Amino acid sequence: MKTLLLLVPVLFFSFSFSGNKQIPNTTEKFQLQLPSTSEIGKGLKDALLQGTSKSTDQLSAVDGFFGNAAIKIVFPPEAKNAEKTLRGLGFNKLCDNVILSLNRAAEDAAKQAKPIFIDAIKKMTLQDVDKILFGPQDAATQYFKQATTAQLVLAFKPVINASLAKVGATKYYGDAAREYNKLPFVKRLNPDLSDYATQKAIDGLFYQIALEELNIRKNTGARSTPLLQKVFAFADSKKH
Repeated sequence: MKTLLLLVPVLFFSFSFSGNKQIPNTTEKFQLQLPSTSEIGKGLKDALLQGTSKSTDQLSAVDGFFGNAAIKIVFPPEAKNAEKTLRGLGFNKLCDNVILSLNRAAEDAAKQAKPIFIDAIKKMTLQDVDKILFGPQDAATQYFKQATTAQLVLAFKPVINASLAKVGATKYYGDAAREYNKLPFVKRLNPDLSDYATQKAIDGLFYQIALEELNIRKNTGARSTPLLQKVFAFADSKKH
């Protein structure tokens, strides 16, 4: 009996150890569900395409900029005193037209962004994919800033110029600048709005893309396909 009792722990240990042979099979089964390298690349690119397309569609719609308080374009900082002075003198309508025109120009320009983003997504390397998927919450946004800003400026500038002229911003802001520049003892305003409007349009675009990126990283419901769910679930598991 004593001998039998001494054998129980040994038998238990042997059984447990031999039972562990099942664990690799379970792990193996789990590993088969992990995304492959190609799936990770495709899943991330699909997510970025989804996010940038949604952002550009939203911002290129009427009131995409004007109706969004976070990115609405207002008078340039150096012209804020001028705006305040002009409104005080009764030129409210003129100032309102300037602001509306700036935002309409940005909405027009945003239409040009989608093909630029698509091209940047196609050119991503596996190293880019890895840095974005396992990087900080704005890793994709930062990638796009580095990869597309120069092209966006080139694409946006002529559209902004044409749109500012079309909707009257050039005239309105020129009129506002002239009215302000008539006043004594004021620092004269430069009536050229093009560079300012272009930069604000691009800033607004990246702001919206950052929101979409954060949404897909944090909100599992935003992962609209099984592949996106699989890839980002894998990314989540690697970060915890």
